[in-house]
Amino acid sequence: MTKLSVNINKVATIRNARGGNVPDILKVAKDCEAFGAEGITVHPRPDERHIRYKDVLDLKTVVSTEFNIEGYPSPEFIELVKLAKPTQVTLVPDAPDAITSSAGWDTIANEDFLKEVIEELQAEGIRVSIFIDTNLDNIRNAAKTGADRVELYTEPFASEYTSDREAAIKPFVEAAKVAKEAGLGVNAGHDLSLENLQYMHENIPWLKEVSIGHALISDALYLGLEQTIKMYKDCLK
Repeated sequence: MTKLSVNINKVATIRNARGGNVPDILKVAKDCEAFGAEGITVHPRPDERHIRYKDVLDLKTVVSTEFNIEGYPSPEFIELVKLAKPTQVTLVPDAPDAITSSAGWDTIANEDFLKEVIEELQAEGIRVSIFIDTNLDNIRNAAKTGADRVELYTEPFASEYTSDREAAIKPFVEAAKVAKEAGLGVNAGHDLSLENLQYMHENIPWLKEVSIGHALISDALYLGLEQTIKMYKDCLK
């Protein structure tokens, strides 16, 4: 079964726009779980423009499914993760001022750095995933870092889906096969939506987890959160 992890960053963006605690991040996380989500994802950034570091620690006390924290492994981020002890941490190579993740790790150039970080986090009992693109050399080398999983950066698939979905999915199927052969679990995320998720799952049915935020929260504005989560889970059947 492929799990659906809901990224609630965008909910925090709405809250922060007005101050106060509306919408309530903790309630939204609990509601997502009650409506069927198998995980909650957050991506705290240094400027705390959406999810704040305090949110991460507060969420740890209420999330009963899988808790996934994404981010660049700066010393501050690593300390936060060690305090929160999520089910999974997803390491991304973002610059501090990045609007959103836009590339995967070069696991060859960063092998020693990633090994050190991964070993430190795994010592805390945390599963570690590496955000990565479809470069097969980087995927094979991800296994050498000691990572448990890779998360495929799926924006290129999403952007090409409407013009030629067979061409769009091909490198991702190949990448997922190579990851599986290397002993890595395979997650996926970035710009997955109701339009393209089912097709990806049909072609890579061994995905462990998909992390979806922007499209899911946007759909929920029209459909409601409960119905939206149901529709995304239907894509994964």
